[in-house]
Amino acid sequence: MRILILFIFLLTNSYADGISGLKNIVVNKELKKYDSLVFLDEKNKELSLKNYRGNLILLNFWASWCAPCKEEMPSLDQLQSNKDLKNLKIFPINVGQDDIQKASKFFEDLEIKNLQLYFDSPITLAKKFELRGIPTSILINKDGFEFARIYGSINFNDKKFIDWLSNYN
Repeated sequence: MRILILFIFLLTNSYADGISGLKNIVVNKELKKYDSLVFLDEKNKELSLKNYRGNLILLNFWASWCAPCKEEMPSLDQLQSNKDLKNLKIFPINVGQDDIQKASKFFEDLEIKNLQLYFDSPITLAKKFELRGIPTSILINKDGFEFARIYGSINFNDKKFIDWLSNYN
């Protein structure tokens, strides 16, 4: 058992570093590049992330049945309107296979006003990013490289998080 714990500790530390004072955020030691990151908007139109190069991107993977997703979505909505992060583009991508009505109701119930609905159908990005649970957020720098992940829910209005994210803006 101790060997397994040590192995997991060493594996985790060789993969990435966390951020002091912020939970659930893992910064990659090496940047990751992905080709052809495509998802759908609410009209079922394909969007490619390469069209948003030059922006700081936050991909948030969620589902309407996910309680932690519901908890963090209002702060994610407020983050999109943060004037200090003008170059930030947030894509909340539904991976719960919810239809447009169910996903829209989720946003309506939470009074989400600054975000649009996006979908991952047929769960292409979830597979490409090897998601292990939701919510998970992927942070992509201006050059299109993943530099960090957020596992689980966080308060996106946390000043420490906003200050940290501002370094990449």
